[in-house]
Formats: sequence, structure tokens, C-alpha cells
Amino acid sequence: MTGHPQVALDIAAKLRAICLGFPDAHEEAAWAGIRWRIRKHTFAHVLTIDAGWLPAYAQAAHHEGPLTVLTFRLPVVRLESPRFARAPFFKPVWFADIVGIALEARTDWDEIEGLLTESYRVLAPKKLAVLVE
Repeated sequence: MTGHPQVALDIAAKLRAICLGFPDAHEEAAWAGIRWRIRKHTFAHVLTIDAGWLPAYAQAAHHEGPLTVLTFRLPVVRLESPRFARAPFFKPVWFADIVGIALEARTDWDEIEGLLTESYRVLAPKKLAVLVE
């Protein structure tokens, strides 16, 4: 969307390298930012919050921006861990199994890869999920 902050090219490239490595995953422009999907299910969505835009994300992340955030899915029982209740993680309210993370200079990209792998496996058909370790 023009006029709204874009995701930094280096962050988009790192996420693209991870997400497009999954079987049948594809990328598309989202209403804000970029999302990666398996069939009709979004397993990763990245966008940049700035000056309180997008309000739902700014509220969920408790940050007015500028801040780039990634949302993904995990099993609900996994989200009960206290780890996901503190920064850099945040809990959006729109799905029970969704979690977000602020992407910052100190982001552990190996951890992001593991979380996105798990997110993909949550939403992918079983025959594809088993192909991903």
C-alpha cells in the first residue's frame, strides 16, 4: 500500500528465504506488509507499524512504531509458556493460536526459522507438514 511504511528489504529477504523453502508455500502482498501462505492459510505475516498505524497491531504490540512485527501460528498449548507473554513477543487477540514478535537488530534468525517451521506445520496439510523437520 502506498503511503504506509514498507518492510525493510533485508528483513523481507530473510523471511522470504525461510518461508519459500517450505513445500507449496507462496508469498503475496497482504493488505499491509507481506504474508506467506500454505494454500489459503497464512503462516507468517510481516508488517511495519508506524505512528500507530495499523492500530490493531500497535495495540497488540504495545508500540506506536516504527517497529517491524511478524505474526505466526503455534499450537495453543505452546503459547501457554511464559516466554510468549513478554517482549519481544506479544499476543494479538484475533486468533487463539497467533503470536507476534518484534523484529529488531538483536533478533535471533535461527529462532525465527524454528518458529516459522512450527507455524507452517500447524497450518499445512499433514502430507506436507511431515516433509518439514
